[in-house]
This record gives sequence, structure tokens and C-alpha cells, in this order.
Amino acid sequence: MAMAAGASLSIISTTRFKEFDGLSSHLPLFSSFSSSCIRFISCTEKPVMHTLKIEAAEKTSRENRIARHVRIRKKVEGTPERPRLAVFRSNKHLYCQVIDDTKMHTLASASTMQKPLSEELDLTSGPTIEAARKVGETIAKACLEKGINKVAFDRGGFKYHGRIKALADSAREQGLDF
Repeated sequence: MAMAAGASLSIISTTRFKEFDGLSSHLPLFSSFSSSCIRFISCTEKPVMHTLKIEAAEKTSRENRIARHVRIRKKVEGTPERPRLAVFRSNKHLYCQVIDDTKMHTLASASTMQKPLSEELDLTSGPTIEAARKVGETIAKACLEKGINKVAFDRGGFKYHGRIKALADSAREQGLDF
């Protein structure tokens, strides 16, 4: 029987197998084969097994934002002379509060959930840049009424862009210094 070069051999038997569960070692593996039943087949193609490896991101965007916020909080601290203006942005609302970290007190706060702002603004599609401007004006007025002119801005790990920037700019325009 002649075989082509590079061909691999496969053993195929068509009859007379004993049952073998793969666990018993008292029988030799090929003792059940009849020598007349073994035939050789030339195989030129080898099966190719493709594997697809799917990996998830190690951290979510929320975890990354919290890590950024922790780094910022190591540097930004609210004092009685210069309290911290902390901003939080969700998909539905925008919140900000002025905090004295030494006493752990909130001195002033504003959000899109407050009655005057929520009635004035249409928040069906979430807070817009216009809503952020109104919240910035509201927090600046509340701070100036209480005699707070300077604050340390804490963006809460969010990018200084869009709604966060609009809130900060409108608070500066109303006279808050940071």
C-alpha cells in the first residue's frame, strides 16, 4: 500500500469493538481490534480549530470615574474660608453642593430636583446644558447670600466638559470665585 508524502494515517475499524469506558486499565487498548478490520486512510487535511477569546474590560467607566474622583479628593479639600463645590451628574439630574470638609457640613446645595428649577426646566430627556447653567446660577446665588465668595471646584471625576463646564461657567458669571 503506497502513501503520499505528508499524508497522515488514521485508523478506522468497522466491526467488533468491545466496550471500553476509558477508565479500566486491565484491558490493553487495541486488544479488541481484529487485525482484518483495520484499514489505512490517507488524510491530507488537518482539522483547524479556531478559538475566540472574549475578554471584558477590567474596570467599568463608573469605577474609572470613582478612581479619578479619589485622586481629585486627595488634592481638593474644603475649608471654612474656601469650601468645596462638589458636582455630581447622573443621567436624569445634576446635583451640586458646597461643603466645609473640616466640619463635614453642607453649606449650600442646588439640583435639578428642586421645585423652582424642575418646574421651570423641561427635563424629559435628562439635564441639558441649559439646566446646568440654571443650577450654576442657583448655587452661586445661595453661596453669595451666605457670604461665600471663594470655592474649590470638585468636578467629581467627570470630564470638565458639557454640563459640568456649563455649571462652573455660570457660577463664575454670577460672581463665585474658583
